Order: sequence, then C-alpha cells, then structure tokens
Amino acid sequence: MKTKTINFKNYSSFKIGEELEVALLEDDFSCLDDYYLIGSCNNTLVGTNPPKLMMLSKMYDYIKIEDNLLKIGAATPSGKIASFCKKHNIANFEFVSHLPGKLGGLVFMNAGLKEFEISNHLISIKTTRGIKMKKDISFGYRFTDIREPILEATFEIVYGFDKEKVSMFKKMRENQPSTPSAGSCFKNPQGDYAGRLIEAVGLKGVLKGNMCFSKEHANFLVNNGKGKFDDAIYLIKEAQKRVFFEFGIWLECEIVVLDKRFMSEESSLIKRN
Repeated sequence: MKTKTINFKNYSSFKIGEELEVALLEDDFSCLDDYYLIGSCNNTLVGTNPPKLMMLSKMYDYIKIEDNLLKIGAATPSGKIASFCKKHNIANFEFVSHLPGKLGGLVFMNAGLKEFEISNHLISIKTTRGIKMKKDISFGYRFTDIREPILEATFEIVYGFDKEKVSMFKKMRENQPSTPSAGSCFKNPQGDYAGRLIEAVGLKGVLKGNMCFSKEHANFLVNNGKGKFDDAIYLIKEAQKRVFFEFGIWLECEIVVLDKRFMSEESSLIKRN
C-alpha cells in the first residue's frame, strides 16, 4: 500500500500535530477497518496518540459533467469546486469557497452556511460499498448517517452562478478569526449558540498555554502559536464541564479529535448515555 508522510503541524488548519505516515486509499478497500480516514484536516485536531490514518489518493480528485450531472471526486478541494462552478456558470455552490475542506468531508458532515447545505442538491454518493441515493441517507445539522468512505458525489446542475451570493457568504464569515483553528469547536445546541454559552461561562479569550477560545468568536478554539494538543483538550473539556454545570447543556464537538485516549472517552460517554 502506498503511503504519504504528512507533518500535521503544517497540514492541519489547527497547526498542531506530528509527522506521520498516512496510507493512501486507491481501489483496495480490504484494510479499511484498520484505519481512520482523514481529509484536509480543516476541522481536525490530531493528538499525540492518533489511530492509524488513511486518506484518499489523487485518483479521487476530479470534477466532470456527465449526462447533465455534476460528478465530483471525494478528494477534490472546495476551492477547486467553487472555481469550476464559477467558470461553468453552475449555481448553488457559491458557498463552498467559504468552507475549507474536500468534497468527501463536506458531504460526510453535511457542511454548509445557514440554510445552504451541501446536501441540498445532492443526488447520490459512491462509497466503498457502492452507490447510495440521497433518499437512503439521513441528513441533519452537521450530520449524516454515512458510515463508509465516500469516493464520489453526484449533484444536479442548475445554471446561473450568483456573484451576489459569493459576497453574502464572504460577509457571513467576516467575524471569524484568521488565527489557526479548526472552525467552530462545538455544534450549536438547539435554540442557542455555543459561542454565547462559552462566553457566558467566562472562557472567551482565556489562555491555556497558547490555546484559547477566540476573543473575536468564542466558539473558535484558536492556536496563538506553538499551541499544544493537551492544552486544546483541556479547554474543550473545561467548556463542556462549565456549560453543563451552568446551563445543563452538553456541548457536542464539531471538530474531530484524533487521539486514542480522547476517542475512547467519547466512545464510553456515548455508551453510557
């Protein structure tokens, strides 16, 4: 199996992690159970004890139009998708340029901005187990029930790229910090905002080492330079503990934490509940 050496301190948007060998998934799906599949790590915190990692190879980085349908490989970066749609006057993907990541990850977490979600115009996906139609997939707020690696997604095509939407989405992102982070740390609980809750319990701007919940947007856990995994985890747990004690709300992580110790704790919590 082919592998690729990745320094996660440079590769991940958090700028945290070590240099690791990552397996490349091509057309042999027999060893998937031994690995955790990653994308561009724009919503991922890689720890000091990560599971065995795998990523899609470049053979899944493509965009094509077939039978008036848009077919996109799961390893295709969001910026490439946005540029293709602009060039070919394709609508409904204007928001994608403001969602860093690759197509597979965007579909897996049903990424979006407000009511504009990647699933809105999805027709089907191709996974390592075959084709799944949209009607056979459950979608929710930053959620799907997809449990196998996505290789490709097919979308309906509507023509009419809207430059005004691009400006609107850009404005929606203006309050987000430019400091290295993994985007929103927690999902917004129903009827409330994670950022408001974090600020209410006094954690906005509080430093642990070089990590903190941003002064610009409290739901962004940011790395102010040479931030460490353990400090990031401390703040995540502290926010969950304080918000639960004060409001009775358990903040669910939107970022993915790849460390066997943390993953084991999360699994135990799910089983207990």
